[in-house]
Amino acid sequence: MPDSLAPHPIQPRSLQQWLQHLETLHPVGIDMGLERVSKVAKRMGLLSNPIASCVITVAGTNGKGSTLAMIDSVARAHGWRVGTYTSPHLLRYNERVKIDGQEADDQLLVQGFEQVERARLQGSEISLTYFEAGTLCGLWCLANAELDLVVLEVGLGGRLDAVNIVDADVAIVTTIAQDHDNFLGTDLAQIGREKAGIFRANRPAVLGSQTLPSSVAECAQVLAAPTFSLGQQFAHQAMDGQASRWRWQGLHSDGQSVVINELPDPGLPIDNAATALQSLVLAGLELEKSRVQAALGSVQLPGRLQWIGPWCLDVGHNPHAAEYVVGHLPRPPKGGRQWGLIGMLNDKDIDGVIQALASRINDWVCVSLIGERGCQASELSQRIIAQGGRVHFSADSPQAGVDWLANVLTPNDRVLATGSFFTVAALLARPLPTGAASLDGDGNEIR
Repeated sequence: MPDSLAPHPIQPRSLQQWLQHLETLHPVGIDMGLERVSKVAKRMGLLSNPIASCVITVAGTNGKGSTLAMIDSVARAHGWRVGTYTSPHLLRYNERVKIDGQEADDQLLVQGFEQVERARLQGSEISLTYFEAGTLCGLWCLANAELDLVVLEVGLGGRLDAVNIVDADVAIVTTIAQDHDNFLGTDLAQIGREKAGIFRANRPAVLGSQTLPSSVAECAQVLAAPTFSLGQQFAHQAMDGQASRWRWQGLHSDGQSVVINELPDPGLPIDNAATALQSLVLAGLELEKSRVQAALGSVQLPGRLQWIGPWCLDVGHNPHAAEYVVGHLPRPPKGGRQWGLIGMLNDKDIDGVIQALASRINDWVCVSLIGERGCQASELSQRIIAQGGRVHFSADSPQAGVDWLANVLTPNDRVLATGSFFTVAALLARPLPTGAASLDGDGNEIR
């Protein structure tokens, strides 16, 4: 447990006031590097002792959230006390820090931010980004919770992400694809090296995809990190004659094989479920079949192929994620349309996402996202039309897009709302229409 810092006069603030304060601490929103955040962490005592009995860190382009959610669910089903740190959040900042499945309350987060502020101002003042301060707060909360396991989700990259100030006992790379090009570039081998920056010497590295660039395994080899790769040291297969049931086989750190049959479909990528189980075995958990079945059968992750009536909400915002969504999106009932409501940030591969979704979606509603990173609906509309899609309406917000669709949806229509955490968050914050109107034709279509 980190020591509390010596008293330092700190202005009392609510959680919301702290979050507003964090936005003023650094001149840019993203500033890759560990020097500043490590100094503050040392002042807080976070690097003096392990923050939990075991730490699993998850990096990757896609699949981090679902892998973390399944690690958490399975470990808690076995009686472990688990804490998690994730980002971004959908509706409440509290979602980022969970202890034993419960979101951290405002009071705990405020205490954490007070500790960060005292450390930041102790001696020479140190500037922190919003994410860095939030990560330090989250780590402080978890370190004081006496946990068996902490699972950390990397925010951006890996090597230079604030989460990487903590040494992982087990490190996971889920997938590698292009995203955050402004910071990570477009070279997949280099992106792989950045993600693999969470690996530690002689500690297990779990590779959760069979299509990772070779640079990921090479980084593990240089560190003499025991490597466990999907399709090699661990794998999953569908079970003959049992719909939606699958078998997992993996390895203990000593090379002993372990197999679990008749696992349920968790509604999340099976590659990530298999990766979660392998990482837990390496963390020292003795898996029990019935507990794994119950955990995977009940795991929930908002915003990932989440169905609310005829609406499917997914936060996917790069082509790799969009391809997965398309592959798991059921056809609408006979006579129904598959609509797409899309809102994105302008630093994403917008054309690539549209191209991936276009194989299933012809009818679109485009929505603007606010902020300097938000892409305007008119820009999205032009890009969709350029690829042959039909844009029926451009709205100035996700909520306005929903309001328009409420007047045209039929009972057999289905809507995929996607493109950004911001898009999905806006829809989760309001009721969604089920569709009972008649479509008047294509009079509103933009050509």
